Amino acid sequence: MTPHRTLRRALLPALIASTFALPLQAADLLTITRDALEYNAQLAAARSQTDSVAAGRDVQRADLLPQVDVSSDVTQTRDYQADSSSSSTSTSSDLSALGGVTSTSGLGVEDDRFTTTSLSLNATQALFDARNRREVNRAESALDQQIYQLAATEQQVLIDVSSAYFEILRAYEVLEARRAQERAIGRQLEQTREQFEVGLIAITDVEEARARFDQARAERIAAESDLQVNFEALERLTGKRYESIESLQAALPVEPPSPSGRDQWVALAMENSPLILAQQAGVEISRDELSISRAERLPVVEAFANYRYSDGNNQSYDDKSSRSQLGVSVSLPLYTGGRTSADIRRSTFDLESSQYNLEDQRRSTIQQVRSRYTQVSNDVLTVEARAQAIVSNRSALEATRAGYEVGTRNIVDVLNAEQNLYSAVANYAEARYDYVIDLLTLRQQAGTLDVAALEEVNAWLDGDPVAFTLPEVNTGSRYDRAMDIGVPPLPRE
Repeated sequence: MTPHRTLRRALLPALIASTFALPLQAADLLTITRDALEYNAQLAAARSQTDSVAAGRDVQRADLLPQVDVSSDVTQTRDYQADSSSSSTSTSSDLSALGGVTSTSGLGVEDDRFTTTSLSLNATQALFDARNRREVNRAESALDQQIYQLAATEQQVLIDVSSAYFEILRAYEVLEARRAQERAIGRQLEQTREQFEVGLIAITDVEEARARFDQARAERIAAESDLQVNFEALERLTGKRYESIESLQAALPVEPPSPSGRDQWVALAMENSPLILAQQAGVEISRDELSISRAERLPVVEAFANYRYSDGNNQSYDDKSSRSQLGVSVSLPLYTGGRTSADIRRSTFDLESSQYNLEDQRRSTIQQVRSRYTQVSNDVLTVEARAQAIVSNRSALEATRAGYEVGTRNIVDVLNAEQNLYSAVANYAEARYDYVIDLLTLRQQAGTLDVAALEEVNAWLDGDPVAFTLPEVNTGSRYDRAMDIGVPPLPRE
């Protein structure tokens, strides 16, 4: 058994165990992940496809096992005695029924009519069939590939759910920043109106404040739309609706990825990436296809045994008989019109193509792992810089307001400082969620993203709910039915 086959046989139970090992909690990341693993339509399709490929493997194995069949028939026969001018003639009612007898002239009185019953039992066992055996190997490799693809699908569902979850939190924090910005600029607009009414400032300051307020209001509306869209994106992945989810704690541990070396992450990916393992299994499938094509030139040796028993109620003679055979048959193709040679050439080119596909997947994975590692490392510095930017912009706003009160700054300076502060708050939220999502994506590219990794991230949630009320939809509507994956179909009896 190959190392990859051993790995994939250990991988499937791990996937199943991870599905049911999740604890029942509120609407946190683990709870929603459990819902996705259970109800996600794409993952359910991949599991069904894996079961189908496993059944196909069993179909191929059956050709190597004994083949036994039984048959029986009942025949009714009529014998006729011809007159003196004709020779004795015998015919069967079966032929008459089929139109085999078109004329009965010259036939005399029916002499005999009897029924014969027979039973046949046949058994074969392949002693040497290189093609069938290699077809079993190909089916095993196909199952390997499908299980790796199932693992890749599961990891993709995990990253999709995690991304959708944190995109909601990102949209919520951005929305909170936009709401605070709108309130602050709204207060500033009211102050400028009051100052204009008493003649302290010009109308241009009021118009400038109104323009900034309208812009802040538009940004808040867009942020609300983003929050709703992200809630619905999460709903698509799980087929369920969530009124609220837990938020990310303020003291998020933003640390460089571990292990700390980029090459170590690449080595992890080369060993664990299900996409690479699936391509390696594809190469094995192509090798098996080539072996199958070459096996067409080899002989097929089978052992066979058969038994036939016949019993008739003929009055003229004893019509009971039995016969048994036991032997070995050998068949060898001598000339197939060039089909075998052409099939070997086709399989050789398919093998070459699969090897190039494997190399392309390796290069792509290496590039993605390196890029994502660099991104996570930069995210650590970016989060720190964005946090410092909030402090700096808050100090700048306070200084600008003080200057405005003494007349050294104008209203535009104050509005710019306020907008810069809330943009810094929004950028800090963006940086934090970029870090979390990029870190999980790095683990996915390395093939190490699993429920345990999500448990670590789930510990970063603080239980403070983030809620958003989706538009009302009538119960039992077409939308509800579309989001329901339904009960899996039962197999036919």
